[in-house]
This record gives sequence, structure tokens and C-alpha cells, in this order.
Amino acid sequence: MIVTDSILDLPTPTGPMRTYFYAPHEPGRALTPRSGLVLYSEIFQQTAPVRRLAIQFASLGYRVAVPEVYHAHEPAGCVLGYDDAGKARGNALKQIIALSDFDADARVVVTALREGESTGKVGAIGICLGGHLAFRAALLPEVCATACFYPTDLHTGTLGKGGSADSLSRAGEIKGELLMVFGRQDPHVPAAGRRAIYEALTEEGAWFTWHEFNAAHAFLRDEGERYDPASARMAIGLADDLFRRVL
Repeated sequence: MIVTDSILDLPTPTGPMRTYFYAPHEPGRALTPRSGLVLYSEIFQQTAPVRRLAIQFASLGYRVAVPEVYHAHEPAGCVLGYDDAGKARGNALKQIIALSDFDADARVVVTALREGESTGKVGAIGICLGGHLAFRAALLPEVCATACFYPTDLHTGTLGKGGSADSLSRAGEIKGELLMVFGRQDPHVPAAGRRAIYEALTEEGAWFTWHEFNAAHAFLRDEGERYDPASARMAIGLADDLFRRVL
């Protein structure tokens, strides 16, 4: 099986959203309907590690879409660097975009994944900022399963314009299954924050599994000193198991 890629600029209420699609293909065989995955990146948009992660999930049999969440504020194709300037820009942008805009974008990309050669089933996966955006995508009834890797700002509710995200308080609205994965040495989601998330999901009656690794923030990113290949391999396996069961 190989993975093909394509680019579409999906229309949204705040302008075109550059979205990268990856799909499995077996040469010589007819196209097969595939379940879809929307993959939300870190604050840097589609970096090389994010692209490789998308290809990895596509190789498992899913049609994967990676949207540029800062499309209304940065030119198409923008990739922020893993440096102080990139971090500053990414962290600033995630706090000036209205939650309603993030949610509208989610509806657009989920709809796109359900069209064409699709089974109609869609899941979501996200890392860091993307973990929180995947959680919000899970509020859509069409999203059957969601894997959130160290979702930031979920316990503080500080995502989006105004810094008053209601994501966690709406956990009871999520009808699909959740996979929550954290690194125990992650300062962005410390122990108290993880407890708050766990307790809220439990109180709201969410259907979820919970996993913590002895790993740092961004342990899934396959470059840099925080990359933990052993933990990353197990975490991706957990997500694969979820999507195979549900999608």
C-alpha cells in the first residue's frame, strides 16, 4: 500500500482553508471507500513531523485531512518554526481566533471527509493545540472516535478569543469514544490539570480511555530532544486500535 497526497482549499466562513489530504492506495486495485480522520497539528501547522504522522495514519487505511487552522491569519502553506518566534506566533494566534471559527472549520473538514470515496465514518486526532481542537471536533455528532494527545488549554479553558473555552464543560455532548493520552512530565498539562480533565469527563459521563506515559510534552513529534519513540509507538497503536474498532 502506498499513500497519495493532494491539496484542497476548502471554503469556510473566514476564507479558504488550505487542507492537505492523504489517502491509502493499492496499485492495480479499485478505489476502496475509506473512513476519514481529521488530524489537527500543533501550533506550528503542518510541519514535517505532522506530515509524517498523517502519512502514517493514512497507511493504516484512513483518508486523512490536515487543515491549516490559522488560514484566516497566515498565507496558505504557512509553517511556523520550532523556535521562539514560531512558538510566540502560534501561541498568539490560538488566542485571537474565536471558538466559533474553529468549530465552523471543523464542520467544513468533517463534511469534506464524508464525501467522495468514503464510508461516511469520521474520526479526529490531534496533538497539543490540535488535541484540544480534536476534542471540540468530537462535539460534532458525525465524529465517532477521537484521540487527543496532550491537549493544551483544555483544563484551563484558555483557548480562543476571550480565553473562556467551554470545551470541558460540554464533554457530556460527545457521543463518540475518546482516547486521552498524556505525558506525565508535561508542564503544559500538569498533574492537577490532568486530574481536572479526568474528573470532568467522568462527571459528564463521557465514554473514554485514559493513558499516561513517562514522557514530556510533544513526545509524539519525531524530531527534537523530547521525542520518545517507544511511547510514541504505543500511543499510535492505541489510536489505531480505537479507530479500527469504531470506524
